[in-house]
Amino acid sequence: MSAEDLAPFGRAERASLAGRTILQIIPRLDAGGAERTTIDVAAALALAGARALVASEGGRLASELQAVGGVLTPFPAATKNPLAMALNVRRLARLIVEERVDLVHARSRAPAWVALGACRATGRPFFTTYHGAYSGRSALKLRYNSVMALGDVVIANSQFTADEIARLYPIARGRLRVIPRGADLRRFAPGAVERARVAGLREAWGVAPHERVVLVAARLAAWKGQKVVIEAARLLKARGLEEVRYVLAGDAQGREGYARELDALIADAGLTGIVSRVGHCADMPAALVAASVVAVPSTAPEAFGRSAVEAQAMGAIVVVSDSGAAPETVLAPPQTPECARTGWRVPPGDAAALADALMSALSLGATAREALAQRARAHVERHFSLEKMTGDTLAAYLAALGG
Repeated sequence: MSAEDLAPFGRAERASLAGRTILQIIPRLDAGGAERTTIDVAAALALAGARALVASEGGRLASELQAVGGVLTPFPAATKNPLAMALNVRRLARLIVEERVDLVHARSRAPAWVALGACRATGRPFFTTYHGAYSGRSALKLRYNSVMALGDVVIANSQFTADEIARLYPIARGRLRVIPRGADLRRFAPGAVERARVAGLREAWGVAPHERVVLVAARLAAWKGQKVVIEAARLLKARGLEEVRYVLAGDAQGREGYARELDALIADAGLTGIVSRVGHCADMPAALVAASVVAVPSTAPEAFGRSAVEAQAMGAIVVVSDSGAAPETVLAPPQTPECARTGWRVPPGDAAALADALMSALSLGATAREALAQRARAHVERHFSLEKMTGDTLAAYLAALGG
């Protein structure tokens, strides 16, 4: 990230943040949209001359935080034990005072309760970000989730998320700001990926040179829709579609039973060697270049849909479930003219519709595919850049601090 990445956040604004200390709090710094956003905002803060502290238990992204100029403050932020959380309020309040923290930004519910108490005790501004829509039907769960609506500023990662917050917690409406997740358009650019990286991934996945790839990049969870893709693959095989590999890339994250269930479905459908689980993928730009189509078949609404945005930034063809924030991130008929399409949207859980869309996407000619890729990249550049997200976030910080 360079000074150009903060272009919407002008020189005077950067000077006003210089020397300020902003603390973000998140359970762990492992892979995920909230974690990645934490790193990106820390990098922007450091670039503006502010101190970017992150209270967390650490994780695989801790070294990257340090590399971008952020500072990890070890803190038991993942605990949900009520007694431990009460003790953490005092601990965090002490940290705020000792480190002269100007503002605290919570990115998850359990640490948000801790941060709320600490901010009230120290008089610091309290920000929250909804990285998900947080479902909850019982009164107890709604109460637990409500802390995210109690920020002095409540950031929603999409209009869909903002609408859900306003519906469940009307008191938050006047404090809501929509700041969509931003894609790093330098990292997620087709020209930034060397051929060797793509070839290495395809080889690691066991994909033959003549085979096209349908990629599903998501952690192994039932609502992420891997079962729908397996059924769509079975339908397409029955239609005679050949030389296509369906790659399920994602961590099991302890859901070993679900992973075994997927393996059994693949075998029972006669798709062994056609649908493959490949585990976590550390090089997503190369994975997106390797894919002919990227599927995001979630059966529950996505609060934002980072995978679809990053895929479009790479010029990849995307097929997503038509729910949640999908209409904001992927343009498709009937809301959008065919000539402005950036991907396909299908009803959640509808394997036949997913199969039809995958067939249409795989059948595109070279000219039509190139035109769609250009539209998709331009759509992301206009609405979902990292520059826009970090600039809007830092502007919100500055406004809360009276700058």
